[in-house]
Amino acid sequence: MAYTEIHPIKSTLDKALDYICNPEKTDGKILISSFGCSYETADMEFMFTLEQTKMKKGDNLAHHLIQSFDPGETTPEQAHEIGRKLADSVTGGQHEYVLSTHVDKGHVHNHIMFCAANFIARKKYNSNKRSLYGIQNANDRLCREYGLSTIIPGKEKGKGFIEYTDKTGQRVTRPAKGNRVSSGEINAEKQGASWKAQLRKSIDDYIAVSSDFEDMLKRMEADGFTIKRAKYHSYKFPGADSKARFTGGPSLGPEYTDERIRERIAGLIKTPERRVRNQRPDDGRINLLIDIESNIKAQQNAGYERALTVINLKEAARTLNYLTENNIVEYTQLQTKIAEVDATHQQTLDTLKDVEKRIADMGLLIKNIEIYQQTKPFYNRYRQAHDKERYKREHEAEIILHESARSTLKAIQTSKGGKLPNPDALRTEYTKLTYEKDRLYQDYGKLKKQVKQLDTLKTNVDKILNVSDREQDKPTVDL
Repeated sequence: MAYTEIHPIKSTLDKALDYICNPEKTDGKILISSFGCSYETADMEFMFTLEQTKMKKGDNLAHHLIQSFDPGETTPEQAHEIGRKLADSVTGGQHEYVLSTHVDKGHVHNHIMFCAANFIARKKYNSNKRSLYGIQNANDRLCREYGLSTIIPGKEKGKGFIEYTDKTGQRVTRPAKGNRVSSGEINAEKQGASWKAQLRKSIDDYIAVSSDFEDMLKRMEADGFTIKRAKYHSYKFPGADSKARFTGGPSLGPEYTDERIRERIAGLIKTPERRVRNQRPDDGRINLLIDIESNIKAQQNAGYERALTVINLKEAARTLNYLTENNIVEYTQLQTKIAEVDATHQQTLDTLKDVEKRIADMGLLIKNIEIYQQTKPFYNRYRQAHDKERYKREHEAEIILHESARSTLKAIQTSKGGKLPNPDALRTEYTKLTYEKDRLYQDYGKLKKQVKQLDTLKTNVDKILNVSDREQDKPTVDL
């Protein structure tokens, strides 16, 4: 599991970069990489981009993104690879960044320092709730891709704790980073022995068998729990000391407030009539059939089982309607359809990756041409100066940037065997490629949904027809 946090850099950019590139923390600078710049001159290159942007006094110079992994969950090399993919996702190939992986503490963690200004559009990066949500989503996607544990969205298990899915797919509760809770409670929570954890588990058990909130309270009281009935109900374990404090829902977490418990108990059943409440929107989507036999609550509550059965009948009808509307009458036709959509989906993804790489390469080329052109007068004056050392001290940044850009462009020119293109023509082509990328993203999103829908459809068909893995290969199964 990886945590992410981001901080603005408003001054001392060079010191911040020196810190994350410390050789003692990065295995002798082996675990350092960059994009759009060299980590040795990143502060100068960041400032060049910032000077081309309409920045105000006091604006951010850079953003410092930290990605921390659980101890022992990943290697430094893999963490660095994950960090690079996260940085590429966040910056979109339009912000210079330096990535370093620190190995000097008990857990591996990445530092990603990226320029606050976009070197193509000359716009500032806007750090807000939406961008933070996007960063965490990208981080979780990468964790799943590499088989690491991920935080379950919205699952805060009371003060100081979060719930997440580990590598094996099991849900685990652990202390949230930065929350102040007693060490005794943290250790007990990890072991599942915390009294709060036990109370949450007890409430979960009563939710599973209760018809409504009042029924749950009566069941708990019958089993010896003491209930404090107030605006927010609170509870005591059976046999608890009279001086023991009542514990209410808010202190147990958002899943244990009175309102949320009522919603969880209601689930698919409307009380007191106990009729089915279909909470799924009838938007034409096909949902997975529910495995009633393995559903614990269905085994404990006959009404709940009936509700799930009705839902399954509706989902089976939706599945069969889809097959009829799309003239799919044999199992092999369904398999062929899935294979075709999968192939188109993969082809679109490959094309999208190719376009993104061309955009990133073109962006760097535009940047280096502009640096070369804007710093060339300083370099020419440096060569003509009588006191070259003095002139270099006064214009060190411009001279270093010019030499770096010239070296980069010379290598590109040699590899392409001709003159470098005009920056304006490059920007026009860059804009066209950006539109093409946006179109491909839309197509990819639609195909991704279609792949998911067809996977669900096939799973439902397999359940309806009781098709085993071996039977799936048979050419003629009527649907």
